[in-house]
Amino acid sequence: MGLVVQKYGGSSVADAEGIKRVAKRIVEAKKNGNQVVVVVSAMGDTTDELIDLAEQVSPMPAGREFDMLLTAGERISMALLAMAIKNLGHEAQSFTGSQAGVITDSVHNKARIIDVTPGRIRDSLDKGNIAIVAGFQGVSQDKKDITTLGRGGSDTTAVALAAALDAEVCEIYTDVDGVFTADPRVVKKAKKIDWISFEDMLELAASGSKVLLHRCVEYARRYNIPIHVRSSFSGLQGTWVSSEPIGDKKVEQAIISGVAHDTSEAKITVVGVPDKPGEAAAIFRTIADAEINIDMVVQNVSAASTGLTDISFTLPKTEGRKAIDALERNRAGIGFDSLRYDDQIGKISLVGAGMKTNPGVTASFFEALSNAGVNIELISTSEIRISVVTRADDVPEAVRAVHTAFGLDSDTDEAVVYGGTGR
Repeated sequence: MGLVVQKYGGSSVADAEGIKRVAKRIVEAKKNGNQVVVVVSAMGDTTDELIDLAEQVSPMPAGREFDMLLTAGERISMALLAMAIKNLGHEAQSFTGSQAGVITDSVHNKARIIDVTPGRIRDSLDKGNIAIVAGFQGVSQDKKDITTLGRGGSDTTAVALAAALDAEVCEIYTDVDGVFTADPRVVKKAKKIDWISFEDMLELAASGSKVLLHRCVEYARRYNIPIHVRSSFSGLQGTWVSSEPIGDKKVEQAIISGVAHDTSEAKITVVGVPDKPGEAAAIFRTIADAEINIDMVVQNVSAASTGLTDISFTLPKTEGRKAIDALERNRAGIGFDSLRYDDQIGKISLVGAGMKTNPGVTASFFEALSNAGVNIELISTSEIRISVVTRADDVPEAVRAVHTAFGLDSDTDEAVVYGGTGR
């Protein structure tokens, strides 16, 4: 008997009919001889609705109480799903994140998993039950407070449980048929990828691909847990994410795995920074102390007449105000002239392990953007990724142009987004 962990996103359990459809799929996995652990997200837009409600009550809700509120969404899903499974004649038990043994640090709203001690889950499985776990949440190691893992935390919950339970596979069910060469909502001719390496998937996730979260893939790679991304709305094979291709057929690594985009970032430019050792460190220490993650960084050439330079970096739009406030408070210590903030930007990334051994990829990428009339503001590269920042309005056309330029367009069926969100 194998052990399978399945995760269902909010679009898969958006209503009663969706929950009953998911319950049938879970029972089928149980009938196939598997022990089954299921991780669920909140129904549909429940989390967004709870966030809006909190903002109506308090403009700056306390982190602890905010987490207590947000975890209610997943608790509703897990209980309803357990009820639906029991109606199909199978035993199911639901568990909150803390009951499932998900131990986190004490950072509210974006906690990180420290350990998983799934004793109660194992006991339930040994009794023949299907275990249903509320995703996105845990309990802090020191204060024993309820915590949430941040957006997409249910994916991370599922992979962490799969690792702790030594599962054969972690199945991530969403509203698309797998991982595509681009967002199928933007590129209708995007192709489904049959297999992709952890490394390429990490770059796609970090670059804005919404099917899997970066932390989830990082955890899976660390513990070598194969991920199977599938749609809960169809019975099609999805995309395998692993260190090596799954099964007998060897899949050749593509030169280019896909094109990702992200319009959730903003750009801050620190103007008039003295060009001397320690200034950049002071800027980014200020940002780090405010617990803000940054993405791309570029420093201009110093003006010979003034000895000053500009430093630009990108960060999540949601952290923009906090970053500006932190820099302003430390203005005297850093010594810059002014700050510029721009939240009308977008990032386009080309990802593929094959690009490091194929000359001409970079040239083709920039030629495609040039032919589409897209102006580039920032550039960042790694061994298997090229990312640029452009105007937000240019992103859809830029993604389609690059996708076509690298021969990624499908000749047959258009990609389908069953639920409309891509998660």
